[in-house]
Amino acid sequence: MNKPLSISLFTLALLLTLAGCEEPVKESKKPNIIYILADDMGYGDVMAFNEQSKIRTPYIDKLASEGMKFTDAHSGSAVCTPTRYGILTGRYSWRTRMKQGVLAGNSKPLIPEGRSTVGAMLQKNGYYTAFIGKWHLGWSWGLKNNQTDTNDWSVDFANIDYTKPVKNSPKERGFDFSYGHPASLDMSPYVYVENGMVTAVPDTTTVNTGEYSWWREGPTGSDFIHEDVTPNYFKKAMELIADRALSDQPFFLYLALPSPHTPILPTKEWQEKSGLNPYGDFVMMIDDYVGKLLETIKTAGIEENTLVIFTSDNGFAPYANAELLESKGHYPSGPFRGYKADIFEGVHRIPFIAKWPGVIQPGSVSSQTICLTDLMATCADIVGHKLAPNEGEDSYSLLPIFKQTISSEPLREATVHHSVNGSFAIRRGPWKLILCPDSGGWSDPKPQDSVTVAGLPAIQLYNLANDPGEKHNLEAEQPGKVAELKALLAKYIENGRSTAGETQKNDSYEGEWVQVNFIKQP
Repeated sequence: MNKPLSISLFTLALLLTLAGCEEPVKESKKPNIIYILADDMGYGDVMAFNEQSKIRTPYIDKLASEGMKFTDAHSGSAVCTPTRYGILTGRYSWRTRMKQGVLAGNSKPLIPEGRSTVGAMLQKNGYYTAFIGKWHLGWSWGLKNNQTDTNDWSVDFANIDYTKPVKNSPKERGFDFSYGHPASLDMSPYVYVENGMVTAVPDTTTVNTGEYSWWREGPTGSDFIHEDVTPNYFKKAMELIADRALSDQPFFLYLALPSPHTPILPTKEWQEKSGLNPYGDFVMMIDDYVGKLLETIKTAGIEENTLVIFTSDNGFAPYANAELLESKGHYPSGPFRGYKADIFEGVHRIPFIAKWPGVIQPGSVSSQTICLTDLMATCADIVGHKLAPNEGEDSYSLLPIFKQTISSEPLREATVHHSVNGSFAIRRGPWKLILCPDSGGWSDPKPQDSVTVAGLPAIQLYNLANDPGEKHNLEAEQPGKVAELKALLAKYIENGRSTAGETQKNDSYEGEWVQVNFIKQP
């Protein structure tokens, strides 16, 4: 049984404060927007999406019952950094210098100065904007005197001066308030950065080698305790919501959780509650905190004018012991194939829920194919902002779906997916073309297994309507469909956008982009 939702001391204080106000909190005509991004939570982990899930998620399920559930929602990438870039810019990350992989805690900024973000766009339209959580998009660390870093991708840890301001941080990318850490919770340095300043200079070095709780050795601030990070972010988020509810100004909160990504650290009260493993416990803990946050919104009196979106950056990570979970009847990818890093559906098909009272019909379900890059156009549509030609190049507005004013015609012409090694897939209708012979990631057949891969067709084609598990490769039977999807992907790459509008340039890249060699092939 889940532990009953409890009201925190600060929420109780908020209730008393609101009760003593002479006038009720005024709601803005523009809605508040709260975007909750889980990290590595699978489609099959949430009971609202998978009735056979062995993990109880009553508060996320309740959110779905009060809003709209999207059954065909996708991340643009199979891993953390590229997805986050897409969320904030409305642009596929492979258009940047990042053609594969992720950034680290000492990486330089991926979002350049001048690139519009959701936060910056909403700021221009009268919003107070806040980021809390895992950034993982790089920023410019302050350096020690007379030190320089010539590496294009990262700075030397030894050169970092933690007493100096961090530049090109969320503050310079569209957020009035920011509080978070640089990368994944298993990547050093382990420090909080608030509005461009480290909250506690590292005074120790930590490392953990547990099966589920491991993190890399690295410098750690005195106020940074790994086990407390997720609860701390939820607390900060709820405090911010309570505070902003007292203002007439609408707000945007981007709450980027570092969990249930490793290190998997359920607090003591949640340990062994799932009956599965620490990962299951961790998901249950996150669900409970989501419930607390939703209760905070309600208590603050802003529920009716707040759009809440809950989703995940990609699917389940196999190092959370997929084999054990599946042996106990829990399938974190649901009916789909693959795990984090792969090109298959189980990686980039993710839970996605939107609640907006008075706009979104409670208990509604959408089977439209959508992508996390769609946040930019959606928010622009909500506030009446016309996107510039170089804004949100791969972003479609979800507002017609929210309002159920869209016909049965697809919202998106097609959606592009990207694995950890940079392999491409493109989805149009039920058809999905994969431009590699393998998983493109960490599952079998692994790209590095040259013997196995050599015996496979160079590309894969699946009809997801008939074959959601991607078991039957139809590339030999459907040459016309293969050619059609190849041509469409080539067009998206060459035009610098997948939406209608002026042709744009992809970012400069000095290396050989081998994943697009198919364009040159007959």
